[in-house]
Amino acid sequence: MKKITLLLLLTVSTISFAQEKNSFTEEVQKKHEVKINALNLIAFKWLDVSYEYLINNESSFGVGALINFDGDDDFDSYRTFSLTPYYRRYFSKGYAKGFFVEGFGMLNGYKRSSYYLGSNNYSNESLTNFAVGISAGGKFVTENGFVAEIYLGLGRNLLNNSNYFSSNDVVGRGGISLGYRF
Repeated sequence: MKKITLLLLLTVSTISFAQEKNSFTEEVQKKHEVKINALNLIAFKWLDVSYEYLINNESSFGVGALINFDGDDDFDSYRTFSLTPYYRRYFSKGYAKGFFVEGFGMLNGYKRSSYYLGSNNYSNESLTNFAVGISAGGKFVTENGFVAEIYLGLGRNLLNNSNYFSSNDVVGRGGISLGYRF
C-alpha cells in the first residue's frame, strides 16, 4: 500500500511539474505585444498605440505612436504627434512582466503661438523636437495573453531650445495601456 501511495504521489507531482514547465514554454513563445493607451484616448482624445517585441524574460524594445485628435490649442502647444522608440528592463521572475524601467527617445511635434506687442502680428508655428528620457511602471499579463500596464516618465527636448524655460522643454510619457500578447 505504501508503494502504491508513493508511486501515485510521484506521478501526480511529475504531471504537475510538466504542466508548469509547459505553460512557461508557451509564455516564452509569445514575443509580440500590441497595446492602446486607454487613458490618453479617454482623457485627451489622443490615439496612442504601441508595439513591443520581447527579447527575453528581462528585456524588450518597442515603439509607440501618438496622434492628437483634440482640436484644443492648449494641447496642441504640448504635443500634436510623437514617435517613441523605447527599451525596457524587467525586474521580476515572470516572463517580461512586473516592475520595469525604460529608456526612451521621442520625436515629437508641437505648436508654438506668439503674439508681438505693439503690432497685430500673431504667429502660430509648428515645431519638431527630439527628447530622451526614462520611465518606470508595471505590467500585468494573464495566461490568455491579455496585457495591462501603467507607466510614467519624463524626458527633455534637445532641439529648438531657447534661452528661457518653456513648457516644451520637458515632455511626459505615461498612461494606462491595454493590449494583447501573442
